[in-house]
Amino acid sequence: MNRRRVNQRRRLAPLLAGLAAAALLLSGCSSDPLADQYREGSNKGFIAGDGSVTEIALADRGEAIEFSGVTETGETVTSDASLGEVLVVNFWYASCAPCRAEASDLQSLNAQFENEGASFLGVNVRDQAPNAIAFNETYSVTYPSVLDVDTGAMQLAFSGSIPPNAVPTTLVLDAEGRVAARILGQVTSPSILETLIRDTIAETGTTE
Repeated sequence: MNRRRVNQRRRLAPLLAGLAAAALLLSGCSSDPLADQYREGSNKGFIAGDGSVTEIALADRGEAIEFSGVTETGETVTSDASLGEVLVVNFWYASCAPCRAEASDLQSLNAQFENEGASFLGVNVRDQAPNAIAFNETYSVTYPSVLDVDTGAMQLAFSGSIPPNAVPTTLVLDAEGRVAARILGQVTSPSILETLIRDTIAETGTTE
């Protein structure tokens, strides 16, 4: 009897090991968005976020984000220039479908908050100037974007705080340059972003 049980265990061991390996492989792939996109053959070129919102209480915010970059029109922008007001930073690129879908809403909010305590800045993670300018013309975007494809400096600057883990990602920086909120993925509800901006402005007393 004991010998029979040992033989059964020996026969079952490879089968169980194979099943365990398959389960591990499936669980690993399912948690990897890039692997999912590869299997789908979608070739979207971005990790899609789910639109989730993260808000950070004043007491829990990290250090101010320091950055410098050159826009599609050749102008240099720095984090120092936006201190004292809220800055909305949107990571995007031209062929990203969710980026195109949210562009008009972001531009509307940019116009709404002009001279009202908040400004917008794009970070283009893939394109050179001609594509970025063409995108702006197509979607009537008036706020500048830093071209980050060559250096990745902007993405690196934000990586230690609430990182932009998907494209698009939109971050709301407070008047001290700290990340106050993040929308991971497409802004599907402009009213949510508007509320995040207003709440962050209200902290500084710059507007109602």
